[in-house]
Amino acid sequence: MTHRQQDKEEIMHWGLQLIGLLALLLLQPRVVAQNIDDELPVLDLDTPIRMNFSGNWEKDFARSDNWEDELSRRMRIRQENAALQRSGIGLGGGPTVSLGNINLNQPRRRQANLLELARLSEYINRNSTMEIFQDRNEIRIERRGEAPLVCGMETGPTQTFQSQHGAEICGWDRNQLVFEMALPAGLYIIHRFSVSADSQILQMITSISSNGSVPFNLVQSFNKYQAPPDQYNCRQTVTRGRVCSQRTPLN
Repeated sequence: MTHRQQDKEEIMHWGLQLIGLLALLLLQPRVVAQNIDDELPVLDLDTPIRMNFSGNWEKDFARSDNWEDELSRRMRIRQENAALQRSGIGLGGGPTVSLGNINLNQPRRRQANLLELARLSEYINRNSTMEIFQDRNEIRIERRGEAPLVCGMETGPTQTFQSQHGAEICGWDRNQLVFEMALPAGLYIIHRFSVSADSQILQMITSISSNGSVPFNLVQSFNKYQAPPDQYNCRQTVTRGRVCSQRTPLN
């Protein structure tokens, strides 16, 4: 074999090694990208993403409805509608939107007047603060002097209780949390909660109707705030009821 042939074979040998090295370098980013894709979380369409309602909330009175002002506005609208009807102009009612159909088989009674609905709405929304706990399974809304509102995170209406005293269902309307309560004497209450994208502003709309009447709506706005740490440890006992003791400072 001549020197020229040996040189050609060496050049071909080194050329093949260079081609193999370039191929390896070109394929390496794809392997890294594939590994990154494998580490990304998979979106579970059966478990929709919910907004974050958790935290302590304080009422923003400047941005919330005043029940007396709302009552005056509704009375003015009622008078205007009555004047239109006397003039021969009919007004049709809009459709009722509901998560579910609650039927307590109660006899139909008189409708509560607008003042009664307004005062009841003012009483229901008397609390200026609330605390909301939320995890992957449920959401719990605590208000002083009121039974907590509890709902699961799954899609679809869920009945939370039903008895001779009334019935309640809850559910999600897109990103809004809705509670519907049917009480004796034809009283119907709906709470609708929504939260801003940054989870700093909460809105609560309460609608109250009586035996199919036009509902009285009250809009309440809340701002998130940092609550001070609880200074007391409380526990529920059988013989003494709720017993609280002051917390011992950590320092």
